[in-house]
Amino acid sequence: MTTSTADLWDEQPDVLFSPTTQFRDFGGTIRFSGPARTVRCAEDNVLLDAVLKTPGDGAVLIIDGGASLACALIGDRIAGQAIANGWSGLIINGAVRDSASLATLPIGIKALGTNPRKSGKRGNGEKDVDLEIGGAVIRPGMMVYADEDGVLVEG
Repeated sequence: MTTSTADLWDEQPDVLFSPTTQFRDFGGTIRFSGPARTVRCAEDNVLLDAVLKTPGDGAVLIIDGGASLACALIGDRIAGQAIANGWSGLIINGAVRDSASLATLPIGIKALGTNPRKSGKRGNGEKDVDLEIGGAVIRPGMMVYADEDGVLVEG
């Protein structure tokens, strides 16, 4: 992605949505984009782990963890598998861990914060569903743009 989210917004304010959620950057790639894939999982990363084991084809996985910071949904192992499978980025409405390692990886990762605690392993959640994060509805297939200024979705 070469055009900033601010410039994209200026060019297309009628077709873009900007979640109000304040994400922090954790990955080694700050600017990234791709079609959205979605997972909803609360304090349980089994489903998102399974999704990231499939070909990403440049997609951005949007993970709605209910804004919980009680445990991490992504760490360096899962992020590494996302890279190996061709995902462009991960946007987590929740926490990550292994933040020092994540910063060295060639993938975009945005999240709310960190927690060293592992997530549950019950397998709960839904994939390829509409999500609402920060007032923006994110549907699978929508284009996602992310950089230092935030996240935009094209709908």
